[in-house]
Amino acid sequence: MVTKTEESQLNKLENQVENGGGGAWEYLCLARKLKVRRSDKVLKYGLSILNDSRKRSSLGPDEWTLYEQVAVAAMDCHAVDVAKDCISALQKKFPESKRVGRLEAMLLEAKGSWEDAEAAYSSLLEDNPFDQVIHKRRVAIAKAQGNISAAIEWLNKYLEIFMADHDAWRELAEIYVSLQMYKQAAFCYEELILSQPTVPLYHLAYADVLYTLGGLENLQTAKKYYSSTIDLSGGKNNRALFGICLCTSAISQLARGRNREDKDSSSDLPSLASAALEKEYKLHASDKLSVLTSTLKCLRVSS
Repeated sequence: MVTKTEESQLNKLENQVENGGGGAWEYLCLARKLKVRRSDKVLKYGLSILNDSRKRSSLGPDEWTLYEQVAVAAMDCHAVDVAKDCISALQKKFPESKRVGRLEAMLLEAKGSWEDAEAAYSSLLEDNPFDQVIHKRRVAIAKAQGNISAAIEWLNKYLEIFMADHDAWRELAEIYVSLQMYKQAAFCYEELILSQPTVPLYHLAYADVLYTLGGLENLQTAKKYYSSTIDLSGGKNNRALFGICLCTSAISQLARGRNREDKDSSSDLPSLASAALEKEYKLHASDKLSVLTSTLKCLRVSS
C-alpha cells in the first residue's frame, strides 16, 4: 500500500513535470517502485523519453524496462498501436523471452481476442505454473467476459498456490458478496483477518457479512467484529457504530426468552455507540441529527 508520503512525492514530481521542470524519468521510476498505474501519465512521460533518441539512449539497459512499462500503460489507455510498437521493440531485443510473451498475450487481451489470449496464457503457464501475473490475467479475462463462475474457479486455483495474496482473497470475497454467497465470503474474510489482524477494513467487511447472514450466533459475532473495527480505527468508523446498534436491536429480538449473556457482557456498548454517532452528526451533519435520533429510538438503542 502506498503511504501518504510516497503519494505526495509522486504528486510533487508530477507537478514538476507538468510545469516543465523535468523529472519524467524519476516519476516513472517511482511509479514503478510503488507499483501504481497512473497509466495516462506513464504513457505521456514514457513516450516523451522513448521518442527522443538522446534521452532513450541515456537510459542504458533501463530503456527496455521503460518499453515494458509504457506498453502496459498503453494497453490500459487503449492505445493498442503504441503497445504493439513497444512490444515489437522488446521482441526484437529478447526474441525468446517469456516475459515478452506475456506482454503479447496481454495485447491479445486488450484487443478483445479472448480465446487467443487464453491459449497464450495456458501455454506460458505450462512453462512456468507459478507465474502470478498470468494467473491473475486469466481471472481478468473471465471477468471481462462476464463469466463470473470461471473467475471464481481461477481465483480459487490461484489461492491454492498463492495463499498469502491478500488482494486475491479480498477480490474473491467481493465476488461472493455480489452473488449473495455470504458463507463463502465469510471464509475469505476469516483468512484475511488471520493473516492481517490489524486491518479494520477486514473486520468491518466480515461483520457486515455475518450481519447479513443473520441468526443469533452470527449477530453476536458480528457485534464483536464491529467493536474490534472501532478499536482498530480509533473509534472513528461510523459504519461500525451503526453496525453495533443494528446488531443489538436484532439480538434483543431474537434473544427474547433465552439467556442474557450478550446483554450482560456488553450492556453499555449500544449506548456508547449511539452517543458517538450523535456526536459525529452534531459536528458534521446537524441537519440529519433528527433522523438519526428517530432511527436510534426505533432500534431502542438511543443514548
